[in-house]
Order: sequence, then structure tokens, then C-alpha cells
Amino acid sequence: MELPKERLMLPIVLDVEASGFGRQSYPIEIGLVLADGTPHCFLVAPERSWTHWNPSAEALHGISRATLEAHGRPAAEVAWRLNELLRGKTVYTDAWSFDMSWLGKLYDAVHLQPSFELQPISGIMDEPRLASWDRTREQVMQELQLKRHRASGDARVLQETYRRLAEQAA
Repeated sequence: MELPKERLMLPIVLDVEASGFGRQSYPIEIGLVLADGTPHCFLVAPERSWTHWNPSAEALHGISRATLEAHGRPAAEVAWRLNELLRGKTVYTDAWSFDMSWLGKLYDAVHLQPSFELQPISGIMDEPRLASWDRTREQVMQELQLKRHRASGDARVLQETYRRLAEQAA
């Protein structure tokens, strides 16, 4: 009798879209995929002091400032929801320095602390998997055919890339 395969534990993955690429930029959309594959996505309404806007960033993610003002959730609500969803968890990203900075701006604006730890996804992969990351990610992106460059879709691509590489190594 064959024993059942152990189910692969997937990391929680987070991605942040921002108003631009520099120091004054801020988070406009936060997407994540939980370990069970459940996606969450939050548009973030700009705080009054968040005025930087880069048209090149908007061209990349396709989210206008008017869309954020009309449909974005208050920063305090987004920070609270992230804390509720991710409390005590380690969450992974492929752009740690950027995403950490943008999450810091979100939490600082509303005087809260994250209830979770953000780590680079590269820290949970070995060298052979890291060497195959870009190629596998491109394959996943082509197969999923996501039409928009958005935070939750990007998080899904990252988690699926990790899954495929982990299964290859098993």
C-alpha cells in the first residue's frame, strides 16, 4: 500500500503596488495569497500627506489616483485587515526592500505595527531553485495569462512559482 504524499506547505506571499519608485512613493494596492491559496487584495486610499504620483508607475499597474480616491480603503482599515489576516505569520515577497518600505509607510501613517514578519522569498529556497526562479516565473506568468499587473495576481504568480520549484526538488 502506497503512503499518501505529504502536502506541500506553501508560503504566504505578498506584493505591493506603489505610486512610484522613489522615496516619496507609497502603497496603493496590497495583494496576498494565503497558504491555502486564498487571495486578498486591498486598494489603499492615499493619506493626505501622500502626494507623489509617477505616471510611469500608473502605466505599469494601471491604477489611477482617481480610482484610489473613489474605491480605495482607508490606510488604517487596510493595516488592521492585514494584521488580522497575518497575525504571527511569516509572509514572503520577492521585492523585500521595496515592499518593506511601502508597508512601513502604511503602518507609520496610521500609528500601528505589523503583526507579521515580512521576509524575502529567496531566503526559503536553495541555490538550484533560485537559479530556476526567473525561468519558472515566466512560464507561470504565460500559463496564468493574467491580463493586469496587479498585486494579488503578482502574489499568485510568486506562490505558484515557489510551488513548482518545491515540487521539482521533492
